[in-house]
Amino acid sequence: METNPLEKEFLEMIAAQQRTVFKVCYIYAKDQDVLNDLFQEVVLNLWKSFPRYRGDSKISTWVYRIAMNTCITFLRRSNSRPQTIPLTLDVASQLAEEESRAGQLKELYRLINQLGKLERALILLWLEERSYQEMADILGISKANVAVKLNRTKEKLKQMSNS
Repeated sequence: METNPLEKEFLEMIAAQQRTVFKVCYIYAKDQDVLNDLFQEVVLNLWKSFPRYRGDSKISTWVYRIAMNTCITFLRRSNSRPQTIPLTLDVASQLAEEESRAGQLKELYRLINQLGKLERALILLWLEERSYQEMADILGISKANVAVKLNRTKEKLKQMSNS
């Protein structure tokens, strides 16, 4: 069975953006089960939205925005969701194999997880070396606001790591 061109294009995009999706989900997940659920939810929302992607922004910016919005929405309604059975997809092990400093990353992510939603998003984008303009576009805030909030968030992380 042959896949249609839209499916093929989507699968190629997911392959190229998988690490980005995983990192966004990892920031918002409390455990492996939530991480897997978030990852699946983001991919599903990307699939639903893919035919409407107009190319007004870079594909990575579009993926970040959908991933972050999906994670935030997912966590808001997670308290009202029934218990789910986790799938066997182990996305975290894929990233762990690539990272040589897993312990340091875990500690960083633990600290980041204590931040507010906007602060988490800013730090994630900063760690991905996004420009202030890209951050502003993804988060829907001004470039100047990105700079101020990012500096405050970095300072907050420093204080948290020293205590």
